[in-house]
Amino acid sequence: VQLQASGGGLVQAGGSLRLSCAASGSVFSINDMGWYRQAPGKERELVAAITRGGITNYADSVKGRATISRDNAKNTLYLQMNSLKPEDTAVYYCQMGLRTTPTAPTNIYWGQGTQVTVSS
Repeated sequence: VQLQASGGGLVQAGGSLRLSCAASGSVFSINDMGWYRQAPGKERELVAAITRGGITNYADSVKGRATISRDNAKNTLYLQMNSLKPEDTAVYYCQMGLRTTPTAPTNIYWGQGTQVTVSS
């Protein structure tokens, strides 16, 4: 199983980005999904999460500016971020809890990370 994240880049403050993360390989089902970020010198933190049923949770720092969504048919996770701030600069990682077979346990998988840089 591989998680491929994309959509990062350099953007000016106030701009927008849409991150994507697609799971490929032997994927039977995906439970919770989430986006995390890690800024230089800081610990990785949760940005937003979404359950299989579509219940969402956001970090206070991005509430009102971020929208997490998923396409279960495509095994893909999205994060739309608007009104970006310099403090949003970080490497963004996707995470998925998924099963590879009907009887396999749910394991956590991480994407490789995509850099988001917001200039002031």
